[in-house]
Amino acid sequence: MVPLMVQLGLDARWNVIKGNDEFFAVTKKFHNALHGREEAITRDEYALFLEVNRKNLDEMKLHGDIMFIHDPQPVALVEKRGELGGKWAWRCHIDVSNPQAEVWEFLRKFVIKYDGAAFSAPSFAQTIPIRQFMVSPSIDPLSDKNRELPQETIDSVLAKYNIPADKPIITQVSRFDRLKDPVGVIQAFDLVKKSIDCQLVMAGGTATDDPESEVVLKEVRERAEANPDIHILLIPPGSDIEINALQRASTVILQKSIKEGFGLTVSEALWKAKPVVASAVGGITLQVKNKFTGLLSHGIEGTAYDLKQLLSNPEYAKWLGENGREHVRQNFLITRHIKEYLLMFLALYHPEETIYL
Repeated sequence: MVPLMVQLGLDARWNVIKGNDEFFAVTKKFHNALHGREEAITRDEYALFLEVNRKNLDEMKLHGDIMFIHDPQPVALVEKRGELGGKWAWRCHIDVSNPQAEVWEFLRKFVIKYDGAAFSAPSFAQTIPIRQFMVSPSIDPLSDKNRELPQETIDSVLAKYNIPADKPIITQVSRFDRLKDPVGVIQAFDLVKKSIDCQLVMAGGTATDDPESEVVLKEVRERAEANPDIHILLIPPGSDIEINALQRASTVILQKSIKEGFGLTVSEALWKAKPVVASAVGGITLQVKNKFTGLLSHGIEGTAYDLKQLLSNPEYAKWLGENGREHVRQNFLITRHIKEYLLMFLALYHPEETIYL
Protein backbone atom coordinates (compact mmCIF):
# COMPACT_ATOMS: atom_id res chain seq x y z
CA MET A 1 0.00 0.00 0.00
CA VAL A 2 2.84 2.41 0.74
CA PRO A 3 4.10 2.72 -2.88
CA LEU A 4 0.55 3.31 -4.11
CA MET A 5 -0.01 5.99 -1.47
CA VAL A 6 3.23 7.69 -2.52
CA GLN A 7 2.02 7.68 -6.14
CA LEU A 8 -1.17 9.39 -4.94
CA GLY A 9 0.93 12.20 -3.44
CA LEU A 10 1.21 11.13 0.19
CA ASP A 11 4.54 11.00 1.99
CA ALA A 12 3.72 7.56 3.43
CA ARG A 13 6.28 5.61 5.43
CA TRP A 14 6.31 2.33 7.35
CA ASN A 15 8.14 1.83 10.64
CA VAL A 16 8.61 -1.37 12.65
CA ILE A 17 9.06 -1.60 16.40
CA LYS A 18 11.71 -3.76 18.02
CA GLY A 19 11.25 -6.29 20.80
CA ASN A 20 12.96 -9.22 22.49
CA ASP A 21 11.74 -12.76 23.13
CA GLU A 22 10.30 -11.83 26.51
CA PHE A 23 8.27 -9.01 24.93
CA PHE A 24 6.94 -11.31 22.21
CA ALA A 25 5.95 -13.90 24.82
CA VAL A 26 3.85 -11.23 26.54
CA THR A 27 2.30 -9.92 23.33
CA LYS A 28 1.40 -13.48 22.30
CA LYS A 29 -0.50 -13.76 25.57
CA PHE A 30 -2.21 -10.46 24.74
CA HIS A 31 -3.09 -11.84 21.29
CA ASN A 32 -4.65 -14.99 22.75
CA ALA A 33 -6.47 -13.04 25.48
CA LEU A 34 -7.97 -10.59 23.00
CA HIS A 35 -9.29 -13.58 21.07
CA GLY A 36 -11.04 -14.71 24.27
CA ARG A 37 -8.61 -17.21 25.76
CA GLU A 38 -7.88 -16.90 29.48
CA GLU A 39 -4.25 -15.92 30.01
CA ALA A 40 -2.44 -15.28 33.29
CA ILE A 41 -0.42 -12.09 32.83
CA THR A 42 1.67 -10.84 35.73
CA ARG A 43 2.34 -7.28 36.83
CA ASP A 44 5.94 -7.68 35.71
CA GLU A 45 4.79 -8.71 32.21
CA TYR A 46 2.59 -5.63 31.90
CA ALA A 47 5.57 -3.55 33.05
CA LEU A 48 7.81 -5.20 30.43
CA PHE A 49 5.27 -4.37 27.72
CA LEU A 50 5.31 -0.71 28.73
CA GLU A 51 9.10 -0.65 29.02
CA VAL A 52 9.58 -1.94 25.45
CA ASN A 53 7.07 0.57 24.11
CA ARG A 54 8.88 3.41 25.90
CA LYS A 55 12.20 2.23 24.52
CA ASN A 56 10.77 2.26 21.01
CA LEU A 57 9.43 5.75 21.60
CA ASP A 58 12.93 6.89 22.49
CA GLU A 59 14.58 5.21 19.50
CA MET A 60 12.06 5.76 16.70
CA LYS A 61 11.97 9.03 14.79
CA LEU A 62 8.24 9.47 14.56
CA HIS A 63 6.70 12.36 12.68
CA GLY A 64 3.74 13.02 10.42
CA ASP A 65 0.31 14.57 10.12
CA ILE A 66 -1.22 11.15 10.77
CA MET A 67 0.26 8.38 12.88
CA PHE A 68 -1.38 5.05 12.06
CA ILE A 69 -0.46 2.45 14.68
CA HIS A 70 -1.18 -1.22 13.95
CA ASP A 71 -2.26 -3.80 16.52
CA PRO A 72 -1.65 -4.16 20.28
CA GLN A 73 2.14 -4.52 20.31
CA PRO A 74 2.90 -0.79 19.72
CA VAL A 75 -0.39 0.63 21.06
CA ALA A 76 1.38 2.59 23.83
CA LEU A 77 3.28 4.69 21.28
CA VAL A 78 0.30 7.06 21.57
CA GLU A 79 1.95 8.36 24.74
CA LYS A 80 3.96 10.64 22.43
CA ARG A 81 0.86 12.15 20.84
CA GLY A 82 0.99 15.33 22.90
CA GLU A 83 4.58 15.99 21.87
CA LEU A 84 4.24 15.13 18.16
CA GLY A 85 0.74 16.45 17.47
CA GLY A 86 -1.23 15.44 14.38
CA LYS A 87 -3.97 12.84 14.26
CA TRP A 88 -3.52 9.35 15.64
CA ALA A 89 -5.42 6.23 14.58
CA TRP A 90 -5.19 2.69 15.93
CA ARG A 91 -5.67 -0.25 13.56
CA CYS A 92 -6.88 -3.51 15.14
CA HIS A 93 -6.37 -6.55 12.88
CA ILE A 94 -7.65 -9.20 15.29
CA ASP A 95 -11.03 -10.38 16.58
CA VAL A 96 -11.73 -8.44 19.77
CA SER A 97 -15.44 -9.24 19.90
CA ASN A 98 -15.09 -11.16 23.17
CA PRO A 99 -11.74 -10.27 24.77
CA GLN A 100 -10.45 -11.22 28.19
CA ALA A 101 -11.61 -8.24 30.26
CA GLU A 102 -8.38 -7.57 32.14
CA VAL A 103 -6.19 -7.38 29.03
CA TRP A 104 -8.69 -5.31 27.05
CA GLU A 105 -9.04 -2.82 29.90
CA PHE A 106 -5.25 -2.47 30.07
CA LEU A 107 -5.02 -1.78 26.33
CA ARG A 108 -8.19 0.31 26.26
CA LYS A 109 -6.47 2.97 28.37
CA PHE A 110 -4.19 3.59 25.39
CA VAL A 111 -6.78 3.03 22.65
CA ILE A 112 -9.03 5.82 23.91
CA LYS A 113 -6.13 8.30 23.59
CA TYR A 114 -6.30 7.93 19.80
CA ASP A 115 -8.52 10.05 17.57
CA GLY A 116 -10.05 6.96 15.99
CA ALA A 117 -9.83 3.18 15.72
CA ALA A 118 -10.25 0.93 12.67
CA PHE A 119 -11.60 -2.62 12.92
CA SER A 120 -11.88 -5.33 10.27
CA ALA A 121 -15.49 -6.38 10.92
CA PRO A 122 -18.61 -4.82 12.51
CA SER A 123 -18.70 -7.44 15.28
CA PHE A 124 -15.32 -6.26 16.56
CA ALA A 125 -16.60 -2.78 17.53
CA GLN A 126 -16.08 -1.76 21.14
CA THR A 127 -17.60 0.70 23.59
CA ILE A 128 -15.00 3.47 23.39
CA PRO A 129 -15.33 7.28 23.35
CA ILE A 130 -13.53 7.72 20.02
CA ARG A 131 -14.66 7.32 16.42
CA GLN A 132 -14.67 3.81 15.04
CA PHE A 133 -14.24 2.82 11.39
CA MET A 134 -14.77 -0.49 9.64
CA VAL A 135 -11.98 -1.12 7.15
CA SER A 136 -11.62 -4.65 5.85
CA PRO A 137 -8.16 -5.84 4.74
CA SER A 138 -7.42 -6.49 1.07
CA ILE A 139 -5.19 -8.28 -1.40
CA ASP A 140 -2.99 -6.88 -4.13
CA PRO A 141 -4.01 -8.80 -7.28
CA LEU A 142 -0.72 -7.93 -9.01
CA SER A 143 1.56 -9.17 -6.23
CA ASP A 144 3.58 -12.39 -6.50
CA LYS A 145 1.13 -14.08 -4.16
CA ASN A 146 -1.89 -13.38 -6.34
CA ARG A 147 -0.84 -12.83 -9.98
CA GLU A 148 -1.42 -15.41 -12.68
CA LEU A 149 1.26 -18.10 -12.92
CA PRO A 150 2.28 -20.31 -15.84
CA GLN A 151 1.54 -24.00 -15.40
CA GLU A 152 5.24 -24.88 -15.46
CA THR A 153 5.78 -22.74 -12.34
CA ILE A 154 2.95 -24.51 -10.54
CA ASP A 155 4.30 -27.90 -11.58
CA SER A 156 7.81 -27.03 -10.42
CA VAL A 157 6.58 -26.06 -6.95
CA LEU A 158 4.64 -29.32 -6.63
CA ALA A 159 7.76 -31.21 -7.69
CA LYS A 160 9.90 -29.31 -5.20
CA TYR A 161 7.71 -30.43 -2.31
CA ASN A 162 7.06 -33.94 -3.70
CA ILE A 163 3.32 -33.37 -4.03
CA PRO A 164 1.84 -35.62 -6.73
CA ALA A 165 -0.86 -34.19 -8.99
CA ASP A 166 -2.69 -37.51 -9.44
CA LYS A 167 -5.29 -36.98 -6.70
CA PRO A 168 -7.28 -34.00 -5.31
CA ILE A 169 -5.41 -31.57 -3.07
CA ILE A 170 -6.91 -29.89 0.01
CA THR A 171 -4.74 -26.99 1.17
CA GLN A 172 -4.65 -24.77 4.23
CA VAL A 173 -2.20 -21.88 4.16
CA SER A 174 -1.63 -20.52 7.68
CA ARG A 175 1.08 -19.96 10.20
CA PHE A 176 1.35 -22.78 12.71
CA ASP A 177 -0.88 -21.35 15.42
CA ARG A 178 -3.47 -23.11 17.58
CA LEU A 179 -6.06 -20.52 16.56
CA LYS A 180 -5.74 -21.89 13.00
CA ASP A 181 -6.61 -25.36 14.41
CA PRO A 182 -4.01 -27.32 12.40
CA VAL A 183 -4.65 -30.52 14.37
CA GLY A 184 -8.37 -30.14 13.64
CA VAL A 185 -7.51 -29.79 9.96
CA ILE A 186 -5.82 -33.20 10.02
CA GLN A 187 -8.74 -34.73 11.91
CA ALA A 188 -11.19 -33.42 9.30
CA PHE A 189 -8.95 -34.70 6.51
CA ASP A 190 -8.86 -38.16 8.09
CA LEU A 191 -12.67 -38.26 7.92
CA VAL A 192 -12.68 -37.19 4.27
CA LYS A 193 -9.98 -39.71 3.39
CA LYS A 194 -12.21 -42.59 4.47
CA SER A 195 -14.42 -42.08 1.44
CA ILE A 196 -12.41 -39.96 -1.04
CA ASP A 197 -8.79 -40.59 -2.03
CA CYS A 198 -7.17 -37.18 -1.64
CA GLN A 199 -4.19 -35.45 -0.05
CA LEU A 200 -3.67 -32.59 2.39
CA VAL A 201 -1.18 -29.74 2.15
CA MET A 202 -0.57 -27.58 5.22
CA ALA A 203 1.71 -24.73 4.24
CA GLY A 204 2.84 -22.00 6.57
CA GLY A 205 5.59 -20.65 8.71
CA THR A 206 6.58 -19.86 12.24
CA ALA A 207 6.91 -16.29 13.45
CA THR A 208 9.65 -14.55 15.42
CA ASP A 209 6.98 -12.82 17.53
CA ASP A 210 5.12 -16.09 18.24
CA PRO A 211 6.97 -18.32 20.73
CA GLU A 212 4.26 -21.01 20.47
CA SER A 213 4.64 -21.62 16.75
CA GLU A 214 7.52 -24.11 16.97
CA VAL A 215 5.61 -26.14 19.56
CA VAL A 216 2.49 -26.18 17.38
CA LEU A 217 4.51 -27.24 14.33
CA LYS A 218 5.92 -30.16 16.29
CA GLU A 219 2.42 -31.20 17.40
CA VAL A 220 1.18 -31.08 13.80
CA ARG A 221 4.03 -33.21 12.51
CA GLU A 222 3.43 -35.78 15.24
CA ARG A 223 -0.31 -35.86 14.50
CA ALA A 224 0.35 -36.38 10.78
CA GLU A 225 2.21 -39.59 11.71
CA ALA A 226 4.30 -39.51 8.52
CA ASN A 227 1.16 -40.07 6.42
CA PRO A 228 2.38 -39.82 2.80
CA ASP A 229 -0.85 -38.03 1.85
CA ILE A 230 -0.28 -35.24 4.40
CA HIS A 231 2.33 -32.69 3.37
CA ILE A 232 3.47 -30.38 6.20
CA LEU A 233 5.41 -27.56 4.53
CA LEU A 234 7.43 -25.01 6.48
CA ILE A 235 7.52 -22.15 3.99
CA PRO A 236 10.05 -19.37 4.66
CA PRO A 237 9.01 -15.69 4.54
CA GLY A 238 9.03 -14.18 1.07
CA SER A 239 7.89 -17.39 -0.67
CA ASP A 240 4.86 -15.70 -2.20
CA ILE A 241 5.14 -17.38 -5.61
CA GLU A 242 5.29 -20.80 -3.93
CA ILE A 243 2.18 -20.04 -1.86
CA ASN A 244 0.46 -18.80 -5.02
CA ALA A 245 1.40 -21.99 -6.88
CA LEU A 246 0.20 -24.25 -4.07
CA GLN A 247 -3.16 -22.50 -3.95
CA ARG A 248 -3.56 -22.67 -7.74
CA ALA A 249 -2.71 -26.38 -7.71
CA SER A 250 -5.33 -27.10 -5.04
CA THR A 251 -8.75 -28.59 -5.57
CA VAL A 252 -10.22 -27.02 -2.43
CA ILE A 253 -8.80 -24.40 -0.06
CA LEU A 254 -9.50 -24.79 3.66
CA GLN A 255 -9.33 -22.22 6.45
CA LYS A 256 -10.34 -23.95 9.68
CA SER A 257 -9.69 -21.15 12.12
CA ILE A 258 -11.06 -21.15 15.66
CA LYS A 259 -10.73 -17.34 15.81
CA GLU A 260 -9.83 -15.04 12.96
CA GLY A 261 -9.41 -11.32 12.56
CA PHE A 262 -9.99 -11.52 8.84
CA GLY A 263 -8.05 -14.37 7.24
CA LEU A 264 -6.75 -12.94 3.97
CA THR A 265 -5.76 -16.40 2.76
CA VAL A 266 -9.49 -16.81 2.06
CA SER A 267 -9.58 -13.80 -0.28
CA GLU A 268 -6.33 -14.99 -1.88
CA ALA A 269 -7.92 -18.36 -2.61
CA LEU A 270 -11.18 -16.86 -3.86
CA TRP A 271 -9.27 -14.51 -6.17
CA LYS A 272 -7.85 -17.63 -7.82
CA ALA A 273 -11.45 -18.86 -8.28
CA LYS A 274 -10.84 -21.74 -5.88
CA PRO A 275 -13.70 -23.23 -3.85
CA VAL A 276 -13.24 -22.50 -0.16
CA VAL A 277 -14.38 -24.21 3.02
CA ALA A 278 -13.83 -21.94 6.02
CA SER A 279 -14.92 -21.62 9.63
CA ALA A 280 -17.76 -19.21 10.31
CA VAL A 281 -15.67 -16.93 12.55
CA GLY A 282 -14.49 -13.32 12.54
CA GLY A 283 -13.88 -11.59 9.23
CA ILE A 284 -14.14 -14.86 7.29
CA THR A 285 -17.92 -14.40 7.20
CA LEU A 286 -17.46 -11.18 5.22
CA GLN A 287 -15.58 -13.09 2.54
CA VAL A 288 -17.48 -16.35 2.40
CA LYS A 289 -21.21 -16.03 1.83
CA ASN A 290 -22.37 -19.53 2.66
CA LYS A 291 -23.34 -21.62 -0.39
CA PHE A 292 -22.68 -18.67 -2.71
CA THR A 293 -18.99 -17.72 -2.51
CA GLY A 294 -17.90 -20.74 -0.48
CA LEU A 295 -19.01 -22.94 2.38
CA LEU A 296 -18.96 -21.90 6.03
CA SER A 297 -18.22 -24.86 8.27
CA HIS A 298 -18.69 -25.69 11.94
CA GLY A 299 -16.52 -28.19 13.79
CA ILE A 300 -14.47 -31.11 12.53
CA GLU A 301 -17.38 -33.19 11.25
CA GLY A 302 -18.97 -30.20 9.53
CA THR A 303 -15.70 -29.30 7.86
CA ALA A 304 -15.24 -32.86 6.61
CA TYR A 305 -18.81 -32.92 5.26
CA ASP A 306 -18.28 -29.68 3.31
CA LEU A 307 -14.95 -30.86 1.92
CA LYS A 308 -16.54 -34.09 0.68
CA GLN A 309 -19.39 -32.12 -0.87
CA LEU A 310 -16.99 -30.04 -2.96
CA LEU A 311 -14.64 -32.87 -3.87
CA SER A 312 -17.55 -34.98 -5.13
CA ASN A 313 -19.27 -32.14 -7.00
CA PRO A 314 -16.68 -30.30 -9.13
CA GLU A 315 -19.28 -28.25 -11.04
CA TYR A 316 -20.69 -26.83 -7.81
CA ALA A 317 -17.15 -26.20 -6.56
CA LYS A 318 -16.32 -24.34 -9.78
CA TRP A 319 -19.45 -22.19 -9.47
CA LEU A 320 -18.58 -21.23 -5.89
CA GLY A 321 -15.03 -20.35 -6.94
CA GLU A 322 -16.20 -18.10 -9.75
CA ASN A 323 -18.64 -16.32 -7.45
CA GLY A 324 -15.89 -15.93 -4.87
CA ARG A 325 -13.51 -14.28 -7.33
CA GLU A 326 -16.14 -11.72 -8.29
CA HIS A 327 -16.91 -11.07 -4.60
CA VAL A 328 -13.24 -10.33 -3.97
CA ARG A 329 -13.01 -8.12 -7.05
CA GLN A 330 -15.92 -6.06 -5.77
CA ASN A 331 -14.90 -5.83 -2.11
CA PHE A 332 -11.38 -6.88 -1.13
CA LEU A 333 -8.84 -5.40 -3.55
CA ILE A 334 -6.19 -2.93 -2.45
CA THR A 335 -7.71 0.03 -4.32
CA ARG A 336 -10.83 -0.08 -2.12
CA HIS A 337 -8.64 -0.43 0.94
CA ILE A 338 -6.59 2.67 0.17
CA LYS A 339 -9.72 4.68 -0.59
CA GLU A 340 -11.18 3.81 2.81
CA TYR A 341 -7.93 4.71 4.58
CA LEU A 342 -7.89 8.10 2.85
CA LEU A 343 -11.52 8.72 3.75
CA MET A 344 -10.76 7.79 7.36
CA PHE A 345 -7.85 10.24 7.44
CA LEU A 346 -10.16 12.97 6.10
CA ALA A 347 -12.77 12.09 8.72
CA LEU A 348 -10.20 12.46 11.51
CA TYR A 349 -9.45 16.01 10.38
CA HIS A 350 -13.13 16.85 9.80
CA PRO A 351 -14.92 15.19 12.73
CA GLU A 352 -18.13 17.21 12.33
CA GLU A 353 -18.58 16.51 8.62
CA THR A 354 -20.02 13.50 6.82
CA ILE A 355 -17.44 11.83 4.57
CA TYR A 356 -19.07 9.93 1.71
CA LEU A 357 -17.67 6.93 -0.15
